Amino acid sequence: MTSLISEALAAEARRLGFAAFGIAPADAAPETGARLRQWLAGGCHGDMLWMEDTADRRASPKGLWPEVRSVVMLGLPYTPALPPSRNLALPERATISVYALGRDYHDVVKPRLKQLASWLALRTGEDVKVFVDTAPVMEKPLAEAAGLGWQGKHSNLLSRRHGNWLFLGAIYTTAALPPLADTGAKGSCGSCTACITACPTGAIVAPGRVDARLCISYLTIEHKGPVPEALRGKLGNRIYGCDDCLDACPWNRFAHVPADPAFNPRAELSAPLLADFLKLDDAGFRQVFSGSPIKRIGRDRFVRNCLYAAGNSGLPALRPAVLALVDDPAPLVSDAARWALARLG
Repeated sequence: MTSLISEALAAEARRLGFAAFGIAPADAAPETGARLRQWLAGGCHGDMLWMEDTADRRASPKGLWPEVRSVVMLGLPYTPALPPSRNLALPERATISVYALGRDYHDVVKPRLKQLASWLALRTGEDVKVFVDTAPVMEKPLAEAAGLGWQGKHSNLLSRRHGNWLFLGAIYTTAALPPLADTGAKGSCGSCTACITACPTGAIVAPGRVDARLCISYLTIEHKGPVPEALRGKLGNRIYGCDDCLDACPWNRFAHVPADPAFNPRAELSAPLLADFLKLDDAGFRQVFSGSPIKRIGRDRFVRNCLYAAGNSGLPALRPAVLALVDDPAPLVSDAARWALARLG
């Protein structure tokens, strides 16, 4: 298959709004499996047991789909229009990770991937599969192999054009697609340790190695039980995710490509009041976060996070809202409420 099909595919990707594009052979990142298993052996995945269960399929594209020959990696930018840290010093407000301020990225990226995959299948007659963070796919090593950038010391993908503000998607195909010429996306973190220093909980335990059990993004999103008491105070007012290590990266000063319009932040989430979130019941939570990635953690986990933020706020004005949740039917919520109440005195 000639490079013309790869060039035409790249042009179609740009037409669909993808700002980053690259192609890699399915076996382009052979070290991925060993690195993954070492990370799992150290328990760094916390209670994300599904990562253990899918390790063999995750280690290599062929482990998931033996017939795959090429991987097309794509990126949509979500470059923040506002400073991610703008609410951290405002204890009455909540801080939400940049990526969750707009539409759910799954609902934006996947339809475009399907369009691009259909275009490819129609012109090559080959099979295709698309993935957006919901299957055992190692997007970041594959994106690096495809020339979109490199994995920084915070383990996320870095790009000269986008900093670390990229949503990634993958197309697996049985077509043998020639990679494009060098995109110039390679780079290095050098001696910089800004992301490691910025992490509030010391979760970046070595360059490129994050211990999820300490990571605020994991604790507020993936972790289903109570957050260990030793870490609750370090959450500050971060109620969904954390951007500290991403925001600290010097490469972001070169991220001039604006966010895809679909990811523009919702006005009501830019500087939300903790008191408003503490009042949410299940129906209210679902209504407020319809179409948002936040919806997937459910009301109980979300209010748990807000209660930790309330306890960290030092604001007596939040006591009535916290007190109202001490007898909440959800043990996760009532435990957090009692902790917050004790912190507020």
